[in-house]
Amino acid sequence: MEQQDREEVLILAIESSCDETAASVVRNGREVLSNVIFTQIDLHTRYGGVVPEIASRKHIEKINQVIEEALEQAGVPLEEITAVAVTYGPGLVGALLVGVSAAKAISFAARKPLIGVHHISGHISANYIEYPDLEPPFVCLVASGGHSHLVVVRDYGDYEIIGRTRDDAAGEAFDKVARAIGLGYPGGPKIDKISREGNPDAIPFPRAKVAESKYDFSFSGLKSAVLNYLNACRMKGEEICQADVAASFQKAVVDVLVEHSLHAVKEYGYDKFAIAGGVASNSSLREAFEKECGKRNIRFYHPAPVYCTDNAAMIGAAAYYEYRKGVRHGYDLNAVPNLKL
Repeated sequence: MEQQDREEVLILAIESSCDETAASVVRNGREVLSNVIFTQIDLHTRYGGVVPEIASRKHIEKINQVIEEALEQAGVPLEEITAVAVTYGPGLVGALLVGVSAAKAISFAARKPLIGVHHISGHISANYIEYPDLEPPFVCLVASGGHSHLVVVRDYGDYEIIGRTRDDAAGEAFDKVARAIGLGYPGGPKIDKISREGNPDAIPFPRAKVAESKYDFSFSGLKSAVLNYLNACRMKGEEICQADVAASFQKAVVDVLVEHSLHAVKEYGYDKFAIAGGVASNSSLREAFEKECGKRNIRFYHPAPVYCTDNAAMIGAAAYYEYRKGVRHGYDLNAVPNLKL
């Protein structure tokens, strides 16, 4: 789909699928005019993870403020907006409902088209913001707290999932292991940071393969191996080196993600590979992909960390291509917590 310059499309996008309340104004799918994010991380840290009811209540408190700020920062009045986009799944149902309700109200009051966006499509589309020259087809790894998907992006909005996690998502495994070794929540950034001080080859944690599907992931066994190692050390009275455990665990995850992803790129015959989602901001994962893609002459795309974690700019980017295809949703649009891609 070629960029069409004769009509400027300004999308007001809203994202509230988990614990970030976000709004953004995006021009023509690639240019971010504003990207406002209110994060609830500090609020949920004391509980060791996201509490859905608290997340929903905080979204209600912040949603209007975040939307107003996004319009103000963009310097775009609501009447100049072309369409309103919102994440309608997957995610926490209460959290999603807040964003969907706000988007429907604005769409109705301002008489603007409404576009529902799949959260994972948003993560993939974050790459279009960072790389204006990137066009499908390519392979994309979406790795976050809730998802570990290996996706063939055939065209804008046209996806084929060729691999997925059979149990824990990569980000979920990071959170659980971080909690087990006493680092707390959120696990991903904390493991990434402490791993720089550790030896990634100190502990030989397993790399799981799913026999009947070469692209699927499984991190539950790895998580159990870490827990077993920690328990064995405590029973024997041996000292546990947090940094070594974190680095060895992280390397086991990275090795599997890299191996499966680049195998898929080769088999599908593409020369472009992208990553997306919160885990995509992990420094070791980025370095490993940079190195391996460089060896294979594969172009590697990775959004800035602000576009890896949940944000509304990525929803605006995805919505632009849906808008161009003529996708419009009615006011019966509902939150779908287990929405399929």
